[in-house]
Amino acid sequence: MPDDVAVAGWDIGGVHIKGARAVVSGGALRERRITVRPFEVWRAPDDLPEMLRAVADQLGVSDGDPMAVTMTAELSDVFRTKRDGVTHVIESVRRAFPRTGPQALSVRGELVPVEEALERPLDFAATNWVAAALYAGRFVRDCLLVDVGSTTTDIIAVRDGRLACEGRTDTARLASGELVYTGVVRSNPNTLAEMVPLRGRWCRVAGEHFTVMADVYLALARLPESAYTCPTPDGRAKTREAALERLARLVCADREQLDEEELLKIACFLAERQLRVVTDGLVQVLSRLEYGYGLPVVTAGAGAFLAATAAQRLRLTVIDGRTLWGRAGVALPAAAATELIAARLTKGATWSMPS
Repeated sequence: MPDDVAVAGWDIGGVHIKGARAVVSGGALRERRITVRPFEVWRAPDDLPEMLRAVADQLGVSDGDPMAVTMTAELSDVFRTKRDGVTHVIESVRRAFPRTGPQALSVRGELVPVEEALERPLDFAATNWVAAALYAGRFVRDCLLVDVGSTTTDIIAVRDGRLACEGRTDTARLASGELVYTGVVRSNPNTLAEMVPLRGRWCRVAGEHFTVMADVYLALARLPESAYTCPTPDGRAKTREAALERLARLVCADREQLDEEELLKIACFLAERQLRVVTDGLVQVLSRLEYGYGLPVVTAGAGAFLAATAAQRLRLTVIDGRTLWGRAGVALPAAAATELIAARLTKGATWSMPS
């Protein structure tokens, strides 16, 4: 293989496109670049190839550069089936990069040409967690990756650098506790609590899209405004004051009716409820692992702080993923995909799941 080969990795989600680029030089990855671009695929699915090219231009990725693809966009309800969704994503990548010959990552950790992936598309649905966990396993051979993202949480056991998970599909992972459908940005607080404490009483919440958990954590100063990566429910600003206004709507009130202290009490309660949900998933996964409580937890994602608190409550050792992979954690599956394709190029190596 010639020196200084550029490689790219993609994590194509339902609301974000995450891209990574690196240069393989002397067997190592250098000149890393990472980006996250908001893109709600359900609004304009046919615009995906154009958006991929725009992100590629931003990263300096050229058509013809070796690249690996992971995805979760196939779950979007713009597609009637996951089969349709995977096919659409892969065909979009092919249209965006016709000279590249991209590789797709399967639920077993295989990298295969996208033409083969089209023959068995369900094996390539929801695979970004595979890349992230295998990448974590390169740094910490035995661990639990707890990746709390904007929308979902992944809790993945890694043994000897290999995935030791029970579920491989979204549904199986939901049942096993390895996928917890809650995140620190897009999740609606009304999915976490039917009632919140207000003035000494339990007040039922509105079943509307008035607010999201990003408002909770922005109000509590746990997330910066830059981490608010989805549109606000009311179309207004991503500021702390605007977040408090949206949070008041959860109980059908406004800022003239509820003061800051009352709203912060509600926010604290909701943060605690989300923490409990993540902790429950972690306990469920640990319950089937031999010596599971001896595994360190590697935290990742926008909600890494939530993962760390859950682990600490269970007296587990915590390793901050940022100390392992630095800024790559902003788009961890995409960065991991660059490692996968680089390993393929330099060693012919692949990472795989135990069968």
